[in-house]
Amino acid sequence: MSDVIIDFADLLLAGLLTGAIFGVFLVMRPAGLDATTYVIQQQNGIRAVNHIMPPLGAVTIIVTLAAAFTARGVPLRMTMLFAAAAALIVVGLVTRFLNQPINQIVMTWNASSPPAEWTTLRDAWWRWHLVRLGLAILSLSLIIAAALRRG
Repeated sequence: MSDVIIDFADLLLAGLLTGAIFGVFLVMRPAGLDATTYVIQQQNGIRAVNHIMPPLGAVTIIVTLAAAFTARGVPLRMTMLFAAAAALIVVGLVTRFLNQPINQIVMTWNASSPPAEWTTLRDAWWRWHLVRLGLAILSLSLIIAAALRRG
């Protein structure tokens, strides 16, 4: 019964994490934004999610690894869950070492006079966000597939 609870928690947490990352994709898409609007939007977004996403990601990784451990008697299911955890770890690494350093820089900008290179950093942040979104969707898909393997 505890493995069912772990699977439920894993599905819920991975869904919340991926949904939040997808929400950022929908709301913070920089296409067509002028510099002032972009800086205001990005700074508000960073303030809104910067404190909740790292712990949510960490807990999701831990629960996904726990689900993989409980699935050790079903090799394919266990492999899918370990692959999902690996993808989530890469999401965390991309966030920590590629997106968050840019976030720290953006938080220092004045919206009425952003630096000349603002589009370069904007585009780099967006590229890395797309990478982590793709990996989060892959991870959620693997977790769902693993849960379906239970039946």
